[in-house]
Amino acid sequence: MIGAMTTLERAEAAERAMSEELDRVVVKSVLFTSGEQDPTKPAPRPPDQGRLYLMGPDPRLPRMPDKPTLLDFFKYRFAPANHLMQSARLAQKSGAGEKIILACLLHDIAIAGFIRSDHGYWGAQLLEPYVDAEVSWAIRHHQALRFYADESVGYSYPAMYVKLFGPDYKPDAYIERAYHEAREHRWYMSSRLICVNDLYSFDPTVQVRLEEFTDIVGRNFRQPKEGLGFDGSPTAHMWRTIIAPTKYL
Repeated sequence: MIGAMTTLERAEAAERAMSEELDRVVVKSVLFTSGEQDPTKPAPRPPDQGRLYLMGPDPRLPRMPDKPTLLDFFKYRFAPANHLMQSARLAQKSGAGEKIILACLLHDIAIAGFIRSDHGYWGAQLLEPYVDAEVSWAIRHHQALRFYADESVGYSYPAMYVKLFGPDYKPDAYIERAYHEAREHRWYMSSRLICVNDLYSFDPTVQVRLEEFTDIVGRNFRQPKEGLGFDGSPTAHMWRTIIAPTKYL
């Protein structure tokens, strides 16, 4: 076919495009430098030397599909997800329903691919347009419940938190309020089951395949046909930020 690119030509074109992207200036947002430098002071800017600024995908990151699915984010943007998948498998083995298994699989995606602070709230907000309200509620409130024991289901305050935060750590007032509110909610146990199945000492030698949860995700996650980030949902911009986190504007 006249005009069609050969495999070699496509590879060379991709390499040229990558080279051009690598030559662009990549900057970090204030969020990623706050604490390391004073955010009230002008941010140091790298010398551009006449170069253009990055306004697309970061060439240092794996390229996302044009219409990314939730599973694509697991493959290309979320940190190694053994913890999430082992938690979901534990919930599955304990006989939990599909909504709880999905909640366990997704409960820490904010940490895995976006931000650590208030990760339960961020994760729930990311997911709200695409999952049952019970799932997003449970993910939001595991943020608070994990700090409080419930011996009726065998959940104790994690020993790992003593190691990480010290024996005298006390959750913030808004976390304590959220805990008491959650205790009175009809979905309390759904959120508590995330904590019960949250493997704080997961085994790095145990491998769980993401494909084990394909059917559960397919039945319980409303994947937009346009792809996550491009469907116009209230959280699409958050998914786009995960796709291209160093885009200048």
